[in-house]
Amino acid sequence: MTIPTPAVVDRAATDPLPPSQHRWAEVIHRLEAGGSMLPDTPENLRQIIGIYKAYAVPMDFYWRDLLYIAEQIFLNPLPAFKYFPSQEYLDRPNSYAGDQSPLRIWRGTDKAHPELLEFMARGETTRMPKLLHHLWHDRINMEFAEACMQAMYWHQGMGGRFNDYLDSEAYRANADRAIKAYFRGNPVMQGLYRLFPEMVLEQVKQLSYYANLGLFWEVMAPVFFEMSDLYDEGKLTSVPEAMDFLVNGIFAVAGRPIYHHVFIDGECHEIIPKSEGFTWLYEAALPYVEAVFYRTSPFRGTKSYNAQAQQVPAEQKDFHYGILYADVFPVGSAGIPPTLLMQDMLHFLPPYLKEIYQQHRRGEEDQLIQLGITFQRSMYNVTSAVIQALRAALFYPLDDPDPAHRLANRRFFETQMDRFLRPEARLGDIQTQDYR
Repeated sequence: MTIPTPAVVDRAATDPLPPSQHRWAEVIHRLEAGGSMLPDTPENLRQIIGIYKAYAVPMDFYWRDLLYIAEQIFLNPLPAFKYFPSQEYLDRPNSYAGDQSPLRIWRGTDKAHPELLEFMARGETTRMPKLLHHLWHDRINMEFAEACMQAMYWHQGMGGRFNDYLDSEAYRANADRAIKAYFRGNPVMQGLYRLFPEMVLEQVKQLSYYANLGLFWEVMAPVFFEMSDLYDEGKLTSVPEAMDFLVNGIFAVAGRPIYHHVFIDGECHEIIPKSEGFTWLYEAALPYVEAVFYRTSPFRGTKSYNAQAQQVPAEQKDFHYGILYADVFPVGSAGIPPTLLMQDMLHFLPPYLKEIYQQHRRGEEDQLIQLGITFQRSMYNVTSAVIQALRAALFYPLDDPDPAHRLANRRFFETQMDRFLRPEARLGDIQTQDYR
């Protein structure tokens, strides 16, 4: 995968538009010049690449287990071992890594990452059976992955046709065949399905989101691994280059299929067939950014979910609890940072990122907070890539000579920045290195 040359434009020489009057005018002008919402500094680059690597290793487990749950565990009423993917899924070739890949993004292995396998064997303690690691909670926190899936499932209709298809007769018929095949020989569950068909169907819909998110992360893990390798080789030298690599990756895999297959007694049941034409960009990536980066939901215990208390927004569009708004300092409180993910990433930090954390604040004592803020910076860069990709797909090149086209780009960027006018937004914080 080649790295595109950043589309840096000299605004003063070529831009006929007057300066933006938006509160985030400086950021808008940076986006118009082909940059990111995150300032281009050596430390910012070092931090985001390091955290992409630390994120990619547990993500390599997340996507494999999500697909294992969607395809194999399915409607098991007591899924006690759903966090124990089979060896088949740990060895499952990533479609974007390894020699067999038709679109190879990462030059590394197509099987589970070596650092992941080493951690699964030893954890923070010592080598012991998987069940003991699990009970000791010395493991990858799949609960984080499920929370992301639930955010996508709840904040439905964020793009594409995926959610509409889940309400179609075709989906209902496909799901019905799979449900009856899975419960064949189980009269109790067959009776439950006859009594409460909508309840069981709702579980299948949720499992389709497991598959959706698993297929999304199957792409992102090799993208982040390759960015880390390129940085180590001195081939990623700026934040705009890192952002453009993500943009390039978005367009390269935009059309990959999103589907949901279930395997029952060796037979494949296509609940969402590939032939439906659902794609990675519109059915997975954009809904993920919208539901997880921006919206999610308040952490239980910090806000009352009682409608009369009016502490949770009445409209979905007003939800603002994602990482772009998270208050990372009081870990686990309002504006929830992904604390489970932070704990997972802690195991896989590159040495250079540990060195940065040692030099600031309380060193090892507050590494979780520091890496949470690094993660927040990195997701602003990913969001910038999404914004630039949408601009490229829907509007005009950054160096378009037509003033009307440049004005359309300006209005698009200003609309995107309107979402960061909320007081909870951390866009202002990430503009300085003092935010740690």
